[in-house]
Parts: sequence; C-alpha cells; structure tokens
Amino acid sequence: MGFAGIIGQGRQLEILRLALAKDRLHHAYLFTGPEGVGKRCTALALALAIHCVEKNGDYCGRCVECERIKDRNHPDVRMVEPLEGKKEISIQQIRDVEKELRYRSFSGGRKITIIDPATLLNSASQNALLKTLEEPPDNSLLILIAASAGALLPTLRSRCLQLSFGPLPRNLIAGFLVSEKSMKPKDAEILAALSAGSLGAALEMDGEDLRERRRVWVGILAALRAGDYRGAMDAAEVLGVSRDEALDFLQWAESWYRDLMIHGLRGDAEGVVNLDMLTELQRGSAQAVLERLLSSAADAAGAAKKIQRNLNRRMVLEQFLFGVVRGV
Repeated sequence: MGFAGIIGQGRQLEILRLALAKDRLHHAYLFTGPEGVGKRCTALALALAIHCVEKNGDYCGRCVECERIKDRNHPDVRMVEPLEGKKEISIQQIRDVEKELRYRSFSGGRKITIIDPATLLNSASQNALLKTLEEPPDNSLLILIAASAGALLPTLRSRCLQLSFGPLPRNLIAGFLVSEKSMKPKDAEILAALSAGSLGAALEMDGEDLRERRRVWVGILAALRAGDYRGAMDAAEVLGVSRDEALDFLQWAESWYRDLMIHGLRGDAEGVVNLDMLTELQRGSAQAVLERLLSSAADAAGAAKKIQRNLNRRMVLEQFLFGVVRGV
C-alpha cells in the first residue's frame, strides 16, 4: 500500500513526496500524459498521503481518512468530472469548487480538488477556475489532469506546476498483469505491447476479442487492391458504424504500419507491437516500401485525430482507405 503501489513514474512521485515532506506543495498542479499511465492514481495518492492519520509522508490505505477518500465521501477531497449525461465540466461546477475551497477544512488539513479530465472544462469554466488559481484560498490544493495541456488556456497552464507522465515500460505492465492478474506471461507480453504504455488500456483489453478483431483488420487491409475503391468504401462503412471501432482500427493501423517498418528494417520482432502476428508482418514487410509505410502510418494517425474532432467517420475512413488502395 502507499506510493510504492503505483508502478512507474518514479521521478514524478519523488517530486511530490519531497514537496510533501518539506511542506512545500504547490497550490496547483497539472498532470499531463497518456490515458491509463497513473495520473489519477497519483493525484489520489497525494490526497491520501496528505490526510492519512499516520502523517508519515505516505498513506496506509486503511485508516478512516483513507477509507473516506477511497469511498469518495471525504469532506475535504472533491473529484470534479462531467455530470451524468453532460459532455463538459460546467461553470457552475467550478463556482461550487471555488465556494467550497474558501470554507474552513473539516479535518484541519488541506482542501483538495481533483479535476479529471481538465480538457472538458469549457472556456467559461476555465476562466472561472483562473480566478481561483490567481488567488488560491489558504490551505487549498488543485490538481488538473489532462492527456495534453494544449486544450487549456495558456494563462491557466502558467499558474500550475506541470508534471508530465510518460508511457509505462512494457516489462512493468507485463509484470503487473502476471503478478496481479494471474495472466500467462506470453499473453501479458502481447497485451503490454498493444497497450502503448497504458496500464489502464491493458487492464481493459479483452485479449481474445482483440486478437480476432486484429485478424479481421489485417484481412481488410490485405484484401484491398490497386483501384479497389468499392472495397475501400465497403470497409469504411463497416468500420464507421461505431466511433470506438473506427478509432481502435485507426490506432491499430498506425501500429501495424510502424511494425512493418520495424520488421522490414530489423528483420526480427524487437520493438514490434503485434507480437502474435509475426507471420503476417514478415509477409507484409517483404512486399512493402518504406516511404509508403511512413505515409500510411501518418495517414492513420491523422484520420484518428479527425474522428476525435467528430468529423464524419465514414468519410474519414474512406479517405484513409483510398490512400491504402493508391499505395498498394
């Protein structure tokens, strides 16, 4: 239990633990990095360490204060997320935060607010929060969590101490899956590779389902031939039914073209993501042109960003798959 239970992110944890030990925590932090790499866990761990009754710079996870924080009913620790059915964090939610932070702490410790994801703060909410950051109430702590700082106002970012959380090494993720989830080492290795450094993603993956979906996706790309625009349109219609499916396919396609480049250049599986598809990789890399693979990987990443911005899924997928057809 305690900070030691968070895998990876040693530098970020050390910065926070040192500030906690010296009672020099910043009034506001911005934790940035990919999803599922420990940002929220670290924010909650800091809140636990601040309020834990043992007061030893860490947390026990068992005392009444720790239990209340874990159960999300501690009066001095608030998690701010979009309300049910809403897509943004409203200005009223931020006004409520500002009001609560100015009340006296129930426990005598810091009043802590964690906003996750901060990228869902709309412009009005961000401006409202800026007032709190400019004049932070005594004994308050704000932690903003975001995949990227780019969606936040520069003035907002400048008033936070930013800590960047990177992808976790494959061996740490695989080791966790084996030791904590009793997964077979080979299966854990494959999921760790496919997770792109996100423990959260690895834990959510259904290995068998993902394996079957990737076989289908490989088949779609392999079936496209020069001039087969009808086939590309049909594939785009199938893949575009679900936003999640479209994004999963494009993110996988980027990894697939990257794997083809790696395998073609190295001739082995070192650094490859799709470890269980080496036969297909060997066949594909032998026929591929490096420049075309680079272009296809970039096209897949660009298409995923367009869908994340809510552009028409089928049109975006058609454009990407037409590029595959032209490059065959």
